[in-house]
Amino acid sequence: MASIGIFPLLLTLSLLSQTTGSIEKAFFQDDPRLLYSLLSSQGHVYISLPEPVSFSDQISPEQAYFFFQQLYATYTTFEFYADSELPVLAKEKSFIFKARWSFKNKKNDNQHVFQVFFHLTREKPPSGGNPRPPWRITEIKAESL
Repeated sequence: MASIGIFPLLLTLSLLSQTTGSIEKAFFQDDPRLLYSLLSSQGHVYISLPEPVSFSDQISPEQAYFFFQQLYATYTTFEFYADSELPVLAKEKSFIFKARWSFKNKKNDNQHVFQVFFHLTREKPPSGGNPRPPWRITEIKAESL
């Protein structure tokens, strides 16, 4: 009987792993479109990044797309990886994915390292539409290392 209860957990971790893999791909490829596809469709996304980016606000997914488009035009990623094997369970339907992001300024080659926290929330897929990943980014917060 214990194996029946573990199946939903394994399915959840598998879907969560697909989402975190997509986050890594979005940052490695400096791709705002891929990141946009992972943002919450149910409201605003809170983004807080320290210097040299110096940005903190609650914005729509569309605004976040343009923000990351500008960010990737200025900075390029050279390292992005998860800080731990499994995300931290925050609540029943949300996780924190923690990653290390190293990037450099394209103009002067100054390098920066952030520890980034992605708050992922499970969202119900839209009815009749294109299926989207069930785990969506609702917050992106970072601190300099």
